[in-house]
Amino acid sequence: MSTYQAPVRDMLFDLEHLAGIDAIAELPGFDDANLETAAAVLEECARFNQDVIAPLNRDGDLQPSTLRDGVVTTSPGFADAFRQFASGGWQGLQHPSAYGGQGLPKAIGAACMEMLNSANLSFALCPLLSDGAIEALLTAGSGEQQQRYIPHLISGRWTGTMNLTEPQAGSDLALVRSRAQPQPDGSYRIFGQKIFITFGEHDMAENIVHLVLARLPDAPPGVKGISLFVVPKVLADGRRNDVWCASIEHKLGIKASPTAVLVYGDDKGEVGAGAIGELIGEANRGLEYMFIMMNAARYAVGLQGVAVAERAYQKAAAYARDRVQSRPVDGSSVDAVAIVHHPDVRRMLMTMRALTEGARALALYAAGLHDRGHALPDAQQRAQARTDYEFFVPLVKGFSTEIGIEVASLGVQVHGGMGFIEETGAAQYYRDARILTIYEGTTAIQANDLVGRKTARDGGAQASRLVADVTATRDALAARAEPGAQALAARLGDALRAYQDVVGFVAGHARSAPNAAYAGSVPYLMLAGYLAAGWQLARGWLATQQLGADDAGFAQAKRTTAEFFGAHLLPRCGALRDAVLFGADSVMALPAETF
Repeated sequence: MSTYQAPVRDMLFDLEHLAGIDAIAELPGFDDANLETAAAVLEECARFNQDVIAPLNRDGDLQPSTLRDGVVTTSPGFADAFRQFASGGWQGLQHPSAYGGQGLPKAIGAACMEMLNSANLSFALCPLLSDGAIEALLTAGSGEQQQRYIPHLISGRWTGTMNLTEPQAGSDLALVRSRAQPQPDGSYRIFGQKIFITFGEHDMAENIVHLVLARLPDAPPGVKGISLFVVPKVLADGRRNDVWCASIEHKLGIKASPTAVLVYGDDKGEVGAGAIGELIGEANRGLEYMFIMMNAARYAVGLQGVAVAERAYQKAAAYARDRVQSRPVDGSSVDAVAIVHHPDVRRMLMTMRALTEGARALALYAAGLHDRGHALPDAQQRAQARTDYEFFVPLVKGFSTEIGIEVASLGVQVHGGMGFIEETGAAQYYRDARILTIYEGTTAIQANDLVGRKTARDGGAQASRLVADVTATRDALAARAEPGAQALAARLGDALRAYQDVVGFVAGHARSAPNAAYAGSVPYLMLAGYLAAGWQLARGWLATQQLGADDAGFAQAKRTTAEFFGAHLLPRCGALRDAVLFGADSVMALPAETF
């Protein structure tokens, strides 16, 4: 079994040259959070995840969480590891110091989040949901609620969940039926059932804080009538609230993570019938508030795609170096050699490497935009950075999770028949990765957001902002004398033209011919993802010119990876463009009853 080695050097390169961590460190609130600080944090984070979290990954897959009499026992070692995670201050890394956090930029937090997910995707889901709960409370909670809940969530004494989905209401939250009954003391009694609640019940913390969507008695129908409530498992006076775990799901992957069915108002607690909760913010604005949590989670799930891709790549590369089979096609050896010497194995490994590094670069660049959107002194620049970040969120989520599956699948292929055998461990990454394009909004939902809110709404203005940035990078590459830079510039230019064609098509058809625009929504998202990731790798190519002789090997690897991305992956943009522009009619051509 291969071990996990955090790619700290690559992360620091991206933070320095793509996210601009030293410039972020000069912004108000991020004092001294520079590259030196990032290096110290990332090195310590790497040690913790390599030594404590990663060794639990395989055992958790083999010994999933279990439920008995409403009590969930997590996989062996998880509870102790979470205590170490919490005591190390990792939950509060990017949250405000006023509540016990460290207040570091999201860019640094994102790199650490990737490590945690690479080390153990199932384990990392618990902190991910707590991060979302903290963000939602910071935005919409009252001062008293913030003081009561956030410090405990940051300390890890408590954890958080997000309760949206119901049996009849998956992505369509207009169908939510859970109800909230007002009480004379100003509290509410919550009744209903929620499904797919990640870490909805577990034994790793003293308390669990559920953020729950429900309807008030006089609420208008649809999404405009949904309110958000905070419902703790254990109340402040120590009484067990009336929220219980009815079952946990048996899943394809992320088996160690308990995915719970929660029942509210079954009269099993110590408070009578109905779980006691508090309204967060204003009534009937719950979906608006929950989107804060969902957006944070969507970015985080995108990082999970990068993380599982990195872990699958490391395992495949280690296997390819060790597995001896067949003589090389170039006749360089009369004996069988390690399969890493065979061209197609090398093609697969380079594809895995390029997709992973490209997705990471895109995610960390976006995190830098998030930090600027919160800390730039100029209000107009701050607002534009937030808008830029919001544009990239569906790409980080959708593109990164899609390539996570591709990379994990290639990892199985590199292993050959042994990859199909569970004992090698390659299949776990493939199984774990499969959920990432589904939860927190499927790829189609991310793509619909990209089409509707991020492109059609302003006639393609925001989407077109990417054109100028990519053009500048392409021109800088074209001005270089190296053949690799010239070739990468040409491929980047081809991808950019494909992107412009699609943005124009989507902006022009989203209202007049919505089926045509939305039939190509996922191809559009993937095209934009390849372009944005390729752009960041191209920026990295240029940035390697600043590295010294001691980094010559690293610099050459970064340039080669970027050039491979240009030669093998950016050409996909042309085919995706053609699918969007010329393929819409065939998508909807057959009658629905044909299927």
